[in-house]
Amino acid sequence: MTELQQDDNARRIAQVNDLLKLPAETEWAEFKHNNIDPERMGRTISALSNSARLTDQAFAYMVWGIEDGTRKIVGTSFVPVVARHSGTLGQPLELWLRNQIKPDTNIEFFTVKYPGKRVVLLQIPAATTVPTKFGNIAYIRLGSATPKLSDYPEKEASLLSKLRPFAWERGIALGFVDGPDVLEFLDHAAYFRLSKTRAPDGNAAILEALCNSGIIERDFGCHWNITNLGALLFANQLSVFSGVGRKAVRLIQYEKSSRISTRLERDQAGGYASEFERLIERIENLLPKNEYIGKALRQESRVFPLVAIREIVANALIHQDLTITGAGPMIELFEDRMEVTNPGRPLIDTNRFIDMPPRSRNENIASLMRRMNICEERGSGIDKVISMVELYQLPAPEFRADSDNTKIILYGPRPFRDMSQQERVRACYHHAALRFLTNQKATNASLRERFGVHARNASMISRVINDTVDVELIRPSEPWNARTGHYLPFWAQVRFLIAI
Repeated sequence: MTELQQDDNARRIAQVNDLLKLPAETEWAEFKHNNIDPERMGRTISALSNSARLTDQAFAYMVWGIEDGTRKIVGTSFVPVVARHSGTLGQPLELWLRNQIKPDTNIEFFTVKYPGKRVVLLQIPAATTVPTKFGNIAYIRLGSATPKLSDYPEKEASLLSKLRPFAWERGIALGFVDGPDVLEFLDHAAYFRLSKTRAPDGNAAILEALCNSGIIERDFGCHWNITNLGALLFANQLSVFSGVGRKAVRLIQYEKSSRISTRLERDQAGGYASEFERLIERIENLLPKNEYIGKALRQESRVFPLVAIREIVANALIHQDLTITGAGPMIELFEDRMEVTNPGRPLIDTNRFIDMPPRSRNENIASLMRRMNICEERGSGIDKVISMVELYQLPAPEFRADSDNTKIILYGPRPFRDMSQQERVRACYHHAALRFLTNQKATNASLRERFGVHARNASMISRVINDTVDVELIRPSEPWNARTGHYLPFWAQVRFLIAI
């Protein structure tokens, strides 16, 4: 065997040893000698998968080569790669099982070269979003029996309750890792630095602290599993983790205002948390700057407010749909704008980004990144973005929800006269929403200040207000008294009705 095969076999031996220590009534493990009845195997896979989720296990297991009752290792003649289902024109057993188990789950057979014996281990992922079914029927484990889940309403209700909060973050990015290798794969120093806590003395205490935060979990044989959460936030090299590496942040800089010519393209090497400050610094250095003469010396100022950049990037990392495979956040820098795209449609309407509490798909990631002051503690931070955009008198940011992604566009400086009608309307709505959230009302005067327009051009701002009212993004605060000239965002009326 190669060294890699030896390491894998050692892990499987440790798994079998630990499984043999389990109580007989364990609901997520099954031991057999040579029984390979396909129908019974399918029902058992469904039952074990559902029971594993009920008992908070990441996987369930079936082991062949174990004498029933005594748990003595006797070996097996079962060979998964050659086994076939006799009733389906000799279809390979593993293919038949995959077709019968729904939703599609990555069951894996392993042949374990146990000292002097041959053992087969089947690893079954716990149910995730819905109960695991065999032949469109979900089963559950009760002792050694595998009845239908629907026959036990209490068990079914408990399982559904367990499935609701299940998150991608709790999945395993890399399993059966030695303690020293965990500390090599993860930037644990960044975890303690960002957490503003002192690293404990000794590797064992460090591993325990990482385990308590869900970054790693215990595995068989005194080894550890690195969770998707841990890898995504603190990996030294994301590429080490096959299921997480494709979620690295991609940073692209273009020559001009189109995607025709690329100046720079690179993927983030490390985890989101450990690399966040370096990523923001890299973006800041690549973005264009304005030059001005100050006290006889030429100086530079940022085109985009740094606070807005931080919040937009952090939101993309936290609110992406991590279940979309092969895709990660992308940051594109143009001569006149910055576009940040993340996989998954938003969970709330884009017009409500500014006022609605955020709904994150990834609560553990959001919680850790907020705890480490990487993103906004309260709300989504979008109100802070819009506030800074107004301060810099930039065009209003644009929020787009496409078929399978969310995009935020931050535009570079442009005078009022060069803004499109759509951009002016969007800025007017954002302004009214921001004023309302600070217990103020939007007026012609406040909008003139926002756009940098002189009082003599108040009629131009009146047209913008009328256009925004026409598309029903704002409304007069007192419709019966239009002379007040005060305006509110369209959703403010709903708030008032609720308050009454």
